[in-house]
Amino acid sequence: MNQIPLVDLKAAHAEVAEELRAGFDRVLANTAFIGGDEVRAFEREYAEFSNVAHCVGVANGTDALELALRASGVGVGDEVVLPANTFIATAGATARIGARPVLVDCLPDSLLMDPQAALNAVGPATRAVVPVHLYGQCADTAELAARLPSGVRIVEDAAQSQGASRQGRSPGSGGIAATSFYPGKNLGAYGDAGAVVTDDQESADLVRALANHGGVAKYRHDVAGFNSRLDGLQAVVLRAKLARLAEANAARREAAARYDALLAGLAANGRLILPVTAEGNVHVWHLYVVRVEGADRDAVVGKLNAEGIGAGVHYPAPVHLTPAFGYLGLGRGAFPHAEHAADRMLSLPLFPQITTAQQQRVVDALTDALR
Repeated sequence: MNQIPLVDLKAAHAEVAEELRAGFDRVLANTAFIGGDEVRAFEREYAEFSNVAHCVGVANGTDALELALRASGVGVGDEVVLPANTFIATAGATARIGARPVLVDCLPDSLLMDPQAALNAVGPATRAVVPVHLYGQCADTAELAARLPSGVRIVEDAAQSQGASRQGRSPGSGGIAATSFYPGKNLGAYGDAGAVVTDDQESADLVRALANHGGVAKYRHDVAGFNSRLDGLQAVVLRAKLARLAEANAARREAAARYDALLAGLAANGRLILPVTAEGNVHVWHLYVVRVEGADRDAVVGKLNAEGIGAGVHYPAPVHLTPAFGYLGLGRGAFPHAEHAADRMLSLPLFPQITTAQQQRVVDALTDALR
């Protein structure tokens, strides 16, 4: 049986394999394993791609978010508002600082953070709001920026949105954003990697210092930091893939449009809810997430997997229903939109190299599974 993976990393590697060999040879010859020319070049190139002034490469996306929060003044005892329907790392980075996550619900259609709910959750201890740019499209930061109190920063979780924009604005432009280069992301490394992007020189300098044991020079430690640095070999991978990212994102958009057309019948008869792109968004389709109605989602995923189709679930439980954040004291019913979506969502295979025939097979199998 021919497998259709959720993400085809082998196909992505084949496109850059020769270029990577040459790049790895450069790093090995120079022994530039931490930092070095490749890292500096990637930081410049990704900043330009992201329409921001500064990019600081770090070890992973979770560290990137923690560093962006720390650079925004978040500390022990502060509150950080974030959506309940996000990967656990958004809340984990907050908790690791010693701050308290304050969760809010999502919008029922796009599943992006509800900006009014976020504004309502702001209190005296709130230091930051973290809109999550989910599945490849941007949450509404403009309304937050216009209405948040002056002492509350916006720290964008852009781990799934490399190349996305909203109303012409890229994540981090005019503010600060964290992203992840986990291998399955639109821009994926060959291991863990991440970055903080910002237009603010002071924030970039602080992130760079915090990620390098608190200083930018050897044995000089100006603040209490930790170790989170991007290595040269990962920078080689990221540079090669970045040069192809705009084209790859365009291919994802074409594939998403094909799914929309192929699944229109299932949506019309109420069996599926298709993903919605919010007005003003340029979506990069990190994931194509549908919601199953009138069927057991887990059973549907099982049937697809049995047919060799790599369907998955992002994410099976909102943050407040995970044991790790049970201490928040929020049970089922606290965030109905997030909970409704989590019970019904499934992600279909989507990657730049997916073919029309593969998508047709996915849709045929999904149609059978819903009968």
